[in-house]
Amino acid sequence: MNLGDTYGGSCMGISSAGHSKGKNSILLNDLSYLPKAAPSKGKHDKSLMLIPFKFAVAMVNRGWILRNVIIWQKPNCTPTSAKDRFTVDFEYFFFFSKKRKYYFEQQIEPFKESTIKRCKTGCNENKGSHYQGLSKENFEKIQQKVLTGKLTGKNKRAVWNISTTNFSGAHFAVYPPKLIETPIKAGCPENGIVLDPFMGSGTTGLVAKKLNRNWLGIELNPEYAKMAEERINAA
Repeated sequence: MNLGDTYGGSCMGISSAGHSKGKNSILLNDLSYLPKAAPSKGKHDKSLMLIPFKFAVAMVNRGWILRNVIIWQKPNCTPTSAKDRFTVDFEYFFFFSKKRKYYFEQQIEPFKESTIKRCKTGCNENKGSHYQGLSKENFEKIQQKVLTGKLTGKNKRAVWNISTTNFSGAHFAVYPPKLIETPIKAGCPENGIVLDPFMGSGTTGLVAKKLNRNWLGIELNPEYAKMAEERINAA
């Protein structure tokens, strides 16, 4: 689940914004009290509303298992005019499971050249023997696996550096195809079914088809549904 946050006092193009204080404050209550519009001036003006975290807590309280909080870091993020805070260049990506045991295909990242070089040259008593907290014995075990080709990479990390991409269609929240490749590969076997309950412009279906997975999309907006269908058929 990819979910962004917003600041109190930000109307986000909505003319009649709700208030961010009182019984309907999303900072104080469960998600069942989500305001009908973005928070306006009030107690939490200019504060991040922590919407992704409130969503995650609500999911866990309803029985879901939160396995990872992934950071989607955008090297080409949109500049901001704000001068009293840092530019936000990332979004959250939550990995939930409905049960303790589930299908998951481990995703491997290739080793850096520096790691391979270190394995070839060995470790010394002063530095290499404590490389990233490893004992000399454990380092040598990994070293042998790398040199013999039994170990070709490391488990994929939770910070994903992926640039945003342009989209000419009439949809404002299109994520890059590369972003959804890893979740599909890890969470669904080939010929399995990928479900996107917020289909939007159809990026998930497009990538699922490319990766030899079946897909099912749900979209309330008829214009977006038509856009997604045309986009996937064209590909």
